[in-house]
Amino acid sequence: MEQNELRMNLQVPQTSPGEYLVLRADLPGVDPENIGILLLDSKANRLYCRMRRDMHEFAEVDADWFEHLADDIREKSQELGAQQYLAWMESTLSNILLISERERIPVDDFEKTAARLYAKHVRPRVLRFRTHLPQYSLEAAAGKFGRQMDVHPEGWIEVCSDVPLAEDMFVTHVVGHSMEPIIPNGSLCAFRHVDGLYSGKVLLVEHYGEQGGDRYAVSRYFPSSSLDHDTEGNEAWLHERFTLEPANPEYKSWDVASADKARVLGEFLFVVH
Repeated sequence: MEQNELRMNLQVPQTSPGEYLVLRADLPGVDPENIGILLLDSKANRLYCRMRRDMHEFAEVDADWFEHLADDIREKSQELGAQQYLAWMESTLSNILLISERERIPVDDFEKTAARLYAKHVRPRVLRFRTHLPQYSLEAAAGKFGRQMDVHPEGWIEVCSDVPLAEDMFVTHVVGHSMEPIIPNGSLCAFRHVDGLYSGKVLLVEHYGEQGGDRYAVSRYFPSSSLDHDTEGNEAWLHERFTLEPANPEYKSWDVASADKARVLGEFLFVVH
């Protein structure tokens, strides 16, 4: 293939010009802290906002005001237009809420860029199972939720979701295309420990008789319609025979026999990012 033909076949992400600003709380007797990110899409005249959710941990008497700040910004930017509202903020903010100068940035996805900027500039407190979930490697997740071993997370990841966080939840990366578009390749996903009643749920399953990363699968679980020569009570029987069904039609479903060393590690809840 000629070099110019190769360039034409490469898919280069399209970018749009964006501008971002950092919001900072400057409270009496407390060191100033970054509390959020504003990202402006000037073409669409839309403002993207990511704010901390631990205001009550450091803002004290002003915490309620800060807690409602994100909703106030979204409402007024929609009402006035993002450009006009942002200009008003830049000309009037002072005292306990400060705003940085604008920085230009190329953007291919405004939601994801706002999340990356937030992670870069803002350091919220880790409120375990309130704003953050533990992140495990798949091996650690297997130990934690498969054998009930005492393993430690690789870190704590802030999770923004309408689903209330709980102590039986964890996050891990899912690699592969079989669950697209529900789970894009390489996504960080939230799971919950689940006991029984698996049918129809998207589950993280470990084939613990195998070695390496290929022993993990995320698929929709169904009881198998095929007969299994092993039955409950037989020495070889470990679980009911079940079918794992990918979401991507390019991948085929497959059966897991009752004698296969397989176990459910958790139920898929949502993609974190």
